[in-house]
Amino acid sequence: MAPGIPVVYVVDDEEVVRDALAWLLRSRRLLSEPFASADAFAAWHAAQPQPWPRTPACMLLDVRMPGTSGLALFERLADAGLAPLLPVIFLTGHGDVPTAVAAVKRGAFDFVEKPFSNNTLVDRVEQALAASATALAARAEQRAAADAFAELTDRERDVMRLVVEGRPNKLIADELKISVRTVEVHRARVFDKMHVRSAVELANLLRDRGLA
Repeated sequence: MAPGIPVVYVVDDEEVVRDALAWLLRSRRLLSEPFASADAFAAWHAAQPQPWPRTPACMLLDVRMPGTSGLALFERLADAGLAPLLPVIFLTGHGDVPTAVAAVKRGAFDFVEKPFSNNTLVDRVEQALAASATALAARAEQRAAADAFAELTDRERDVMRLVVEGRPNKLIADELKISVRTVEVHRARVFDKMHVRSAVELANLLRDRGLA
């Protein structure tokens, strides 16, 4: 799949359902990838380069299938931390609604009961893809912040810690036994590497990215 193009993974054991969903998604200019079982998707996913997914994606997942159930597949995805990146919309029969509701409480994006409204389903798919895009952007920002943090020298981290605490340059210099000018240089390098413009912005970045 070309980078940046959203994709909908359709996992359902009934070929007629997979074909109908593929046609419906094409009518709204959405690409899809069909899988006849949860096991087929799991095998395909295991072969994908990491990190995955790399483009916005969601899944239309049947609850009941031969072999591994849709619910069991979802639990594997959730355990792997993929629920925000790959929102799952369950396709359910009437008898599966309580199961689907329980899955939503565990992090599934939604469930749609069969027979479903085409427009309602595709609207939810588009919302799920938007949620995936947001999660992917957050992951990219997290990785960028972690990479930038890793590039800091030990002395830059010492200065950064005291800057975040709100210490003025003179007190930082006294505590670290370095000149004020050296503090200014390290402070500027920290701001540059972390792509921030103020101590407050730096503190917020470290907190939000779990680097504090």
